[in-house]
Amino acid sequence: MGNRWQAGWAGRRGMLGADRVPASWRFAVTTFIGAKAVLTLVGMLALIAFDRMSWAPPADEWTMRDQQQTVSPHRWLSFWFAWDSFLYDHLSGLPLDRPWREFGFPLLYPFLGRALAPLLGGHTAMALLVVANFAFLLMLYYAHRLGEGLLGDDVAARRFVRYLVLLPAAFLFQAALTESLFLCLALAAFHYAERRRWVLVGVVGFFLALSRSVGFLVVVPLASMLLSQHDLRFGRRVLWGCVRAGWPLLLLPSGWLTFMAFCRWQGGDWFAYQHAQKQGWGVSVQNPLGVLWHGLAGGSLADALRAGAAGLALVVLVAGVRQIGLPYVVYGVMMVLVPLSMGPPVYKSLLRYLLAAFPVALVLAGWARPAALDRWLTAGLALLQGVLFVIWLAYWNHFII
Repeated sequence: MGNRWQAGWAGRRGMLGADRVPASWRFAVTTFIGAKAVLTLVGMLALIAFDRMSWAPPADEWTMRDQQQTVSPHRWLSFWFAWDSFLYDHLSGLPLDRPWREFGFPLLYPFLGRALAPLLGGHTAMALLVVANFAFLLMLYYAHRLGEGLLGDDVAARRFVRYLVLLPAAFLFQAALTESLFLCLALAAFHYAERRRWVLVGVVGFFLALSRSVGFLVVVPLASMLLSQHDLRFGRRVLWGCVRAGWPLLLLPSGWLTFMAFCRWQGGDWFAYQHAQKQGWGVSVQNPLGVLWHGLAGGSLADALRAGAAGLALVVLVAGVRQIGLPYVVYGVMMVLVPLSMGPPVYKSLLRYLLAAFPVALVLAGWARPAALDRWLTAGLALLQGVLFVIWLAYWNHFII
């Protein structure tokens, strides 16, 4: 009976053409739909419960709810917009034939929303949400492909994707924010670098640098990967081979220089982004380890928890260096320390920024090969993310974003 049912199901899949879809795509789509369904259901149940509570949202956060209702009357859509989402929406709608005054954010994400908006009746906010979710789907695909190559088999690759989706603040991959776009491009860059397709690495890296300020620094771990593919030797012939293969890496800093040139063209200041960050959010370059220690020892309990998450990520990355390789550890450490170098203002968004450190999930996927450990780790991460998701929905956004 069981064999007959399996044969029948296989036949139906064949008729539907599912077998012709690559396994990585099938898994990515299934994971995307599952994550979307679960979080939407949990989100709506939480919002219904909060409607009965006077403290959710807090009195000073009602503006956020009003902004969400302006975006959409459907709460299962509108709750995916918070804080920076509305700033990106504002940038998406600014006319390009007038002087530009907004330099606080790199422009890839809002410009993608601007390009898509005409297909959605000019609704830039919905266009941004579509861009973020499409990037989330692509991110899952590239994560599975990269995991297969690094961890050696499909089971471990799926475990990596699962942990990536279950990272504490990973629900933000579905929000109208830049997290899914940045990580999609980062994973794609490493995927193509592993396959020595350096022209594609450069093209993807150009847009990676336009998506977030830390993006152009990814040239460092990618360059170390290029050297490792040439056995880290420094003879004239080897170096010439590196230059000939890896010249597209120059496109990464070129991406950020393109944004700087836009700032100079529109605002007369190459460093308008840096000045806008300092004036708007009090961001200034500081010693990241000092900022980490201040959060752990000298801040509030909330700051200590967020800084503790960053410290734990660093420990996992360093402990996993033999398992995932130096380039991935360098990338992960950069994704933790560079945000911390912004100073104490980063604490409010630190859990969000830590999502970029995907090698943490790679290390966990390698460690959790025993089934019992995998089950416990999966359950623990799911529970932690659920708690943070409900906190986010209660509009205590300053803990997460």
